[in-house]
Amino acid sequence: MEKSVEASKAKAKADYDLVLVALKGGSKAQEAYAKLMSRYRDSIYFTVLKMVHNKDDADDLTIEAFGKAFSKLEKYSPDYAFSTWLFKIAINNCIDFIRKKRIKTLSIDESIDGEEGGADYTYNLKAATLDPEEQFVKMQRKELVSGVMDKLNPKYKRLIELRFFKELSYEEISEELKVPLGTVKAQLYRAKELLFNVLKNSNKTH
Repeated sequence: MEKSVEASKAKAKADYDLVLVALKGGSKAQEAYAKLMSRYRDSIYFTVLKMVHNKDDADDLTIEAFGKAFSKLEKYSPDYAFSTWLFKIAINNCIDFIRKKRIKTLSIDESIDGEEGGADYTYNLKAATLDPEEQFVKMQRKELVSGVMDKLNPKYKRLIELRFFKELSYEEISEELKVPLGTVKAQLYRAKELLFNVLKNSNKTH
């Protein structure tokens, strides 16, 4: 038990050290961001997948979660483990996404496993209507994304608009752009990666 606690503390300290490097900017910041994402991307993805039951949506939401976390990294407090903070952002983002899908009444008490050795999480969905605070958070996220989209290639910008603003499915985007579904998935994945990188760089300038 003591070894497990010590290992958790060491992991939390290592994460916080990476956060400090990322916040300083410079040549080592990109590597710090990459390490944090590498450590938790799979865990976040599978946690999200348990909630949305769709691989494409889970991939989108994983990128969104890291984008949101990295864009407000200066607000992270070491009072909590970085992993706990990151999972909370990812889960709240999922709840917002599910509500947008107009699920009217749903209560989920199932525990969601966090990363190995971490805490478990539960979530509850009560209504499709967003309260004022949730609407504000949603608006902020859209403003954040729209503020950096002009830096993307027009082709990728269009994909992001269709997916995240018009909230079209992959199939609907394929029909809209008249391109194969496989091409949409490949190009949208690239678009999200580019957007993610822009968000990281945007964070360093604030």
